[in-house]
Amino acid sequence: MSQSPDRRTVLRGAALAGAAGFGLTACSPGDSGSHASAVPDKPVELGPAADVPVGGAKLYREDRLVVSQPAKGEFRCFGAMCTHRGCVLAEVEKKEGTCSCHGSRFDVTTGQVLQGPAAEPLPKVPVKTKDGKLIAG
Repeated sequence: MSQSPDRRTVLRGAALAGAAGFGLTACSPGDSGSHASAVPDKPVELGPAADVPVGGAKLYREDRLVVSQPAKGEFRCFGAMCTHRGCVLAEVEKKEGTCSCHGSRFDVTTGQVLQGPAAEPLPKVPVKTKDGKLIAG
C-alpha cells in the first residue's frame, strides 16, 4: 500500500523545482540574444583620446566598448560585452576588465580571456584618433 506525500513534501518539491528552473533560465544562452551587438555597425565618437591613460584603459559602458592605450598614442578597442553570456563589463582596472555576471576577466590590451567561464576573447574593434578624439568602429 503506497502512501501519498504530505502537503509539506509536495510544496517543498514545487519550490525546489521552481528555483532550479529559474537558475537555468537566468543563464540560458538565449538571454544574450536580446543584447545589442558587441561591435558597432557604424563609427562611434567616444570622446577625447586623452581620457584613456597610457598603460591603462577606459570602459565606455554605454557604447559597450573598452579602449586601452598600451603605449603612448597606441590605442586598442574591443567590444565590452562578455563572450560568456553577453553582460557588459562592469569595470576596468589597469589592464583588466571584469564581468560582474559570472566573474570572467579579460586583458583589455589583447581581448584575451584571463579567467572564465568565458572561453572566447573580446571582439576587436577598429579605433582611430581624429582631431584628438577617439572614433571606434
